[in-house]
Amino acid sequence: MSQENSRTRPRTRFRILYVTDLAYEAKGRRYCDEDIFLTSRLREDFDVALCHPLDAAALMETGAYDVVVVRNSGPVLHYEAAYEDFRARALKNDVRVYNQLTGRADMAGKQYLLDLSAAQYPVIPTVDRAQDLARLPEVAEYVAKPRAGADSIGLRFVGRAELAAMEEESWDGILVQPRIDFRYEVSFYFIDDAFQYALYAPDPARRWVLERYEPTADDLAFAQRFIDWNAIDHGIQRVDACRAPGGELLLVELEDLNPYLSLDLLDEATREAFVANFASALSRCATTSGGVRSGTDG
Repeated sequence: MSQENSRTRPRTRFRILYVTDLAYEAKGRRYCDEDIFLTSRLREDFDVALCHPLDAAALMETGAYDVVVVRNSGPVLHYEAAYEDFRARALKNDVRVYNQLTGRADMAGKQYLLDLSAAQYPVIPTVDRAQDLARLPEVAEYVAKPRAGADSIGLRFVGRAELAAMEEESWDGILVQPRIDFRYEVSFYFIDDAFQYALYAPDPARRWVLERYEPTADDLAFAQRFIDWNAIDHGIQRVDACRAPGGELLLVELEDLNPYLSLDLLDEATREAFVANFASALSRCATTSGGVRSGTDG
């Protein structure tokens, strides 16, 4: 084929800029293995280029890619200025980013835990002011976590007396929740708004030693409620919950930026279905008119 014909030939494969930090070390997980596997499979249907989060904004603006996929890119705390620059440029230029950048959960910090708690969603009770401590149940210990935290960075446990004695300025930038003696943690994984699979940690002391979990209809309704609340069109989301002593599920976190998927723990059929559904979702995203939709506050 001549060089001229090659240049004019219609392009039939979408081009993906896949954002990941292959060197990031997470406790109990190997992020790099997951992204090596996923990109190896996505190359069957797409032209894929990997890049570090610090390079994403500049490469995105070349216009060479149909979709920018943010996957295991590590906590934004490690490159906050670069992420804000990437986000601002993507929104300004209506870039197709997967996950969609209008998420209202972890993507925007931990404010959503306060909002959902105030709206009486099934969430671990959360406050950010000393004067609201009465809203929390009396327990032996509380969890204090940064508003902008991720991956348990900055998380600490405090007693009620210590909490009550904290100066007002010590509350700046933190959220406080009761430390719940839960039975187990469970995570529900979604592509766009469609449930894919669930995993749980039967031993509360070993968060990332996960097994397959078969959710009930009530479990799925619980998880779907938060997916509906977040109202993003395209993205992988993980609903993390705990089974409280009374048997009810309570939201721990809604991961909507770059949730780890634990694909290595799935059976082959479930893993293959996930890959196929992810590829289909990226194709849909690549053919949308722009990177975000209107009216996402509903």
